[in-house]
Formats: sequence, C-alpha cells, structure tokens
Amino acid sequence: MSELRFVRLGFGEEAVEYREAWQRQREIHAARFADEIPDTCLLLEHPPVYTAGRRTEDSERPLDGTPVVDVDRGGKITWHGPGQLVGYPILKLPRPVDVVAHVRRLEDALIRTCAEFGVETSRIEGRSGVWVLGDPVEARPSVGGLSLDFDPRLRDDEFDPRLHGPEYAPSNAGQRREDRKLAAIGIRIAKGVSMHGFALNVNPDNTWYDRIVPCGIRDAGVASLADELGRDLTVAEVLPVVERHLRDVLENADPRPRTVEAAR
Repeated sequence: MSELRFVRLGFGEEAVEYREAWQRQREIHAARFADEIPDTCLLLEHPPVYTAGRRTEDSERPLDGTPVVDVDRGGKITWHGPGQLVGYPILKLPRPVDVVAHVRRLEDALIRTCAEFGVETSRIEGRSGVWVLGDPVEARPSVGGLSLDFDPRLRDDEFDPRLHGPEYAPSNAGQRREDRKLAAIGIRIAKGVSMHGFALNVNPDNTWYDRIVPCGIRDAGVASLADELGRDLTVAEVLPVVERHLRDVLENADPRPRTVEAAR
C-alpha cells in the first residue's frame, strides 16, 4: 500500500462538526480516486452527535427524539463526541475489494494501540470493532438481582435496555463485567476507495450511549481506555500512538483479497 498521509482536522475546542467532516471525506475520496493525492487518514474529534448506518432500526434510536445523522456507512447507530478519537482512512484498495480484510487491518492497529497503553483487547466473532472481553457468563454478577439465566436481554426480543435504567445501561457494562466495545468500526467502499472508519473511546462520557442501542447490540456495552486503566488519559496522548500503528499496519499490508480455497 502507498505511503499514508495523516491530517489532524481538529480536537477539543476545535472539534469538527460531523457533517463538515463528512463533506471533507467526500472531497478527499474524489481526489484519491483520481490519484491526485496519496492515501489519507483524517483524525479528529466531533462535538456530540449520533450517527446511524444503513442497517439501523427505529428501535435502536434515541427515545427522546435527539437528532440522528443518517450516513452511508455500514453498521448501525453509534455516538461520537469529546474524548473519542475518530479516524477516517481514505485509501485506494485493489479490486476486487476485500472489505473484511480492510476492517481487520483497522482492528489490528487499534488492538496494538490499546496494548501499548496496557489494555488487552480482542475481537468477537460476528461483531466488528475492538472489545474488552468480559468474565465468563457464570462468573458475572447478577443483573437486577436476577440470575443471568433470566437476563431479559437474552430471552426477550422486545426488551429495551434504554427503558430500564443503570442496571442495563451500556455504560455500566464494565461494572457488570460483560463484553464491552472500546472501538467501533464502520466503513464504506465506493469506487474502490474507503470512507468512514473508526472511533476509539479514550475518555468520553459513555453515558451518551445509554440513550441508544449501540451498534444494535443489547447484551454488551461500551468501554474507554481511561475507565479500563482507572486513570485519566487524553486524546492528545493516544493520537501519535494510533498514527504509528496505523502507519505500520496499513503501509505494510498486502491489500489484495484473501485467497479462498476451493471446496474439495
């Protein structure tokens, strides 16, 4: 893959409004498709905003009518805001594009970043992103005083955790010792060039996630590096580490599609 250029768009008081950054993505996407610029990764923070991917269902959106920006990426609804490092790698990929392999490369870079700060993360089969794995189910504390055998999130398709307070809040998944997502990934590939990307929770107010069903997942929650470490951590501290691992993973990757062995 070609040399990767990083562009730091804005952080803190200079955080970039979501729609403004989305338009910037489109402009860079067009320029990358035309080979006018090299592969480019935008790095930034957003003011608080909910964004919904194409598969988002109405039952996953905020109950209080908080506005949501519907976007053209994959995945479902999530939140962006202060304390979260957002990255939009806009890369030209060889065709046929292997979308899963591209997502795995982004996960690799973020897993390495978390490890450098002392947080062990992993993947979960069938769920994109970077996760802190919870305790085995039998070792977790009961939720709401009930045995996990009766956890309504697992047995009631109509159970809505948004209506049941802190016991089931995604932001409290760490206290419940459940699986919790530390970094979300949602991408789009258009004309062989990637858009959108990842959001790494450094030290955000994770209670923003409690108004939605994050990524459409009801039986897990969200995490941050600061919470997992039990100490303060800033986006500025994490930024150069993310850049270094993204550069290492993406510049040294072989982006050709994975070989699929024929059935015997």
